[in-house]
Order: sequence, then C-alpha cells, then structure tokens
Amino acid sequence: MSGKNEFDFESLKKKLEADPFPRVYLFKFIVPSENRLIALLEALFNEDAQVSLRASKSGKYTSLGAKEVMISADAIIDRYKAALKIEGCIAL
Repeated sequence: MSGKNEFDFESLKKKLEADPFPRVYLFKFIVPSENRLIALLEALFNEDAQVSLRASKSGKYTSLGAKEVMISADAIIDRYKAALKIEGCIAL
C-alpha cells in the first residue's frame, strides 16, 4: 500500500480487526529527506513509541519505522491519514 490515493483503509481496517487490541503496531513510511518533513512525521508518534530513521543510499529519502501500542484499528487508520497529509509521504 502506498500513496495517498492508493491506500485502501477499508481493507486495512478488516485486517487489523482480525486480532485483539491493544497491541504493538509497526508503522512504516518514506518521506523526502527534509528536516521539517521528518520532524512532522516523527511528531505524530508518542514519546513511548520506538522510532527509527534510515536515509536512502542517495540521501534523497528517509524511511521511518515506528512501533507503538495502539488501542484500535481506527486509531491506526487515523495515524495513517495524518501522515499522508505530509508532503511527499508514502505509507508502506
């Protein structure tokens, strides 16, 4: 799943609701390597989230992985919707 227009939230919600909550969920995003965009993406996660960043070989993009305890499928989907508002952000 990637890109704002290609993200199928209904399908994702069905998959997420197959397992009980709360649980740890791993978010994965790619964003252009601009400090302000990376900071906006990082700000979406709570202090207790485990966030990791890795630059692409060219340095043009940064991937962000974040593990966080989520309480519902809707909370996960809301996080994706907020992230996809960030310029150039791609959800994986």
